[in-house]
Amino acid sequence: MSKPRIANSPTVRLLDLKSKPYFIVASVEVGNTTTKCILTATNMEDGKTGHVNKIVKMTRDVRNPLPGETVFGRTLNGVELTRESVSELVRDTLVEAVEKANLDIKTDLHFVVRSTGVVAGFDMPEEVGEFIKALADGCLIAGIPPKNMTPPMSIENLPEKFQKFSKLKQVVFDGAVASVIPPIGATGVEVVANEMEGELATAGIKEGAKWADVDFRNPCLSIDFGTTLDGRITSDDMPYAKTIGNFCGYAGAIPDAIIKGTRTVDVILGTALDVFDEKSTDILTLKLKGKMIREYANKILDYVIIEKVPKSSTKYGSVPVNPKAADQMGVVLVGCDVGENGSDMDKLSELGGEIYKKHGLKILFAVIDEVMAKVIYRLVKVAQDAGLVFENTSIGITGRAGISGNKPKLALKYLDDLNINHKIDERVVFVDDGLARGAAVMARCMNSLGTPQNPLGGRSGGKCILGQRVKLQG
Repeated sequence: MSKPRIANSPTVRLLDLKSKPYFIVASVEVGNTTTKCILTATNMEDGKTGHVNKIVKMTRDVRNPLPGETVFGRTLNGVELTRESVSELVRDTLVEAVEKANLDIKTDLHFVVRSTGVVAGFDMPEEVGEFIKALADGCLIAGIPPKNMTPPMSIENLPEKFQKFSKLKQVVFDGAVASVIPPIGATGVEVVANEMEGELATAGIKEGAKWADVDFRNPCLSIDFGTTLDGRITSDDMPYAKTIGNFCGYAGAIPDAIIKGTRTVDVILGTALDVFDEKSTDILTLKLKGKMIREYANKILDYVIIEKVPKSSTKYGSVPVNPKAADQMGVVLVGCDVGENGSDMDKLSELGGEIYKKHGLKILFAVIDEVMAKVIYRLVKVAQDAGLVFENTSIGITGRAGISGNKPKLALKYLDDLNINHKIDERVVFVDDGLARGAAVMARCMNSLGTPQNPLGGRSGGKCILGQRVKLQG
């Protein structure tokens, strides 16, 4: 069996940031479990993106609402959020990330992209807009100039050192990120609440795949395993691919529920991150206990439902969805639930407690690896059965519950059973920080900072689509 291809990009030195044409972007994300600010830098000479710095905080540590503040949403674990508390959390995380990188927030940071995975406490996809406003507030009070959060009106609005790399005089940003257009119809209705997160994750995997020598251009399938599930499936249309599928529901919430049963973490706010040590279960243990591990995994998987989201759903896996609008736009929603909107999460906790009590934490993590690898397999299988996966479709996985431990190796093994492609290892990539990488890609798209010699957009194996875009925009 081939080894999984895992994207690892280097950390960019401060000296290089100051002396070379690096476009520095901050990705600010408030998720159900973590709040992150990740700084990335793209060398505009070769189009490759490296890490600068990362600050990660637990979202549960956000301050409590103050008198007079309006609670507009909650995390999956019930932590209440207000516009003011979110903005302060964003400000503190962003400022800390920039200061620890020895950068100036006003002069060294070129763009900020903000997003949220906290959608479980909302009733409608449109309500995410209020959260985005809170993220913007946090960036502004941190000192980010407004121009660093919106597309420039002209090439003259870009820093001088990037003007020669921009294609703004030829093409403008028209909403397509890494040559994929979002599934928004004439009414502007979103089909799933965390659509932007899926958009960023897809773009980020496209960039990260370059470090693993995988051509992750269209058609592609991306899955982001944060606490909640998101991702996209794209067509191979030119110059822009259509979004033909979206993922939604639970992801990292599944191992979180299993771990809560051990009582080694808080039974309400605890997560698998609290006890995960980045070490895979040793090979000997896997061989000796393999049958038992698979049996326990199957017991857990009995409660996990993976299917095309029913048209009658308004929420699936606690994520607001609009399957009727999706159907009208030709988009298939693939969801992952545990019971009905998490009604059987306590069953996962009971099994987690049983495994921990009888066999310990190492075996429990081996079971979780098996469970999540099978979840990846089943998600792709449903998409394949719906006619959304082709022989040349590339598959990308990001997020803590999809790339940690032994999950990549197991997932690659199971995906091979789908017979999508005879060289499956060349079509599958595992990428860290997909959303943050996607923020860097979105920032480049907004500023028309393309690298035709190393394109992100277009069809797998094909050339840069700049000429087609110019023709399309007239």
